[in-house]
Amino acid sequence: MIKDMTKGNPSNILWKFTIPLFFSIVFQQLYSIADSVIAGRFAGTSALAAVGASYPITMIYMAIATGFNIGCSVIISQLFGQKDYTNMKTAINTSLLATLILSILLTIFGIITCNPFIRLLGTPENIFSNSALYLRIYIFGLLFLFLYNICTGIFTALGDSKTPLVFLIISSIGNIILDLLFVIRFQMGVSGVAWATFIAQGFSSIMAICVLLNRIRQIKTTDSPKVFSTKMFKKICLIAIPSILQQSFVSVGNLFIQNLVNGFGSDVIAGYSAAIKLNTFTLTSIATIGNGLSSFSAQNIGAEKNERVREGFRSGIKMAFCICLFFTVSYFVFRDFFINIFLADGQANALKAGTDFLKIVTPFYLFVGIKITSDAVIRGGGAMKEFMIATFSDLILRVILSYILVIPFESTGIWLSWPLGWLVGSLLSYSFYKKGVWIHTTKT
Repeated sequence: MIKDMTKGNPSNILWKFTIPLFFSIVFQQLYSIADSVIAGRFAGTSALAAVGASYPITMIYMAIATGFNIGCSVIISQLFGQKDYTNMKTAINTSLLATLILSILLTIFGIITCNPFIRLLGTPENIFSNSALYLRIYIFGLLFLFLYNICTGIFTALGDSKTPLVFLIISSIGNIILDLLFVIRFQMGVSGVAWATFIAQGFSSIMAICVLLNRIRQIKTTDSPKVFSTKMFKKICLIAIPSILQQSFVSVGNLFIQNLVNGFGSDVIAGYSAAIKLNTFTLTSIATIGNGLSSFSAQNIGAEKNERVREGFRSGIKMAFCICLFFTVSYFVFRDFFINIFLADGQANALKAGTDFLKIVTPFYLFVGIKITSDAVIRGGGAMKEFMIATFSDLILRVILSYILVIPFESTGIWLSWPLGWLVGSLLSYSFYKKGVWIHTTKT
């Protein structure tokens, strides 16, 4: 159901719009976590470490998909808010075609660079082949990953957060069933985990594109939209390229951090892999607030209703704090329980690495909430320079501190760099929001 978010109570709209997005992320992360849990418990610590070692590389591809998704959804949201449906359809067509080409190019690039990237990370020899195998299968599914993400972005830009949830529920349940079948029944190990994700994601993306195209056809326009517009593509790129760079730089930064972690052996890699999956679950859950607020802000900025944007920001902060508080308490108090979900009995070193990470980073989730909600409004207004400054400051500081603090504190020093980076990034993002940099870009 397409939803105009320029009318009605901002708080109610955001809650109704964001709750399905939140559950979408829950199911998405559920099958991501299930991959690691099933690998760790039924294929061993080495399998969990192998999946974890390739994870930062997979996140680069996810970052590109997410960044391009953001650029498309902001432009589409603004055009929808302006009621310019012809150009909105042109933007959708342009986004879909560009996504198809980009995913094919990245698949070719990924196959060529798979092994060198794994080697570059200093992945231990005992997990190298499995890491490369998992990554190679993942890369073959990039087309499905990109198509699903762009469809989700377009649905949310049009105020529909429920349809993507349905697809994710089906995909998540299917992925978990296939994980259990391939890993436990057929003893396929790491390849079973990868193929389960490939099949589930492929089915979900095909359903999403079919429903989206049918939905778009129902929107009436006075003029025929273009199949591809160079002018519209440039507008999308003005938002998408900084978003891709931001998302990718974060993932590249995580590669440097993973390289440090890999130097401590497979036990620490396994513990870190478990903890980072839990941490990612938290960050992506908070990000759902940001995604919802970004679409809300873009529509209202397009309609020149800036006070509604401020009301939406205040509601977004409250929602983000609720999520942050829940995860902070859960992970801090029950950290042993959560890490042990991923591990078989007797893996004390892996358990210690994972619980140490959670103990250090979880008290700072509230700062992540401030940063993500501030970024959402900034991004919704197209103020990408400020958006990138705040994010890169967080990332660069985190990587530099990791390499400095690892010397006296070993792996604990790596974990300490995360909250310090978040503190700086949140202060910058909030200051940019308060300055109103987003107000000056009310037209696309």
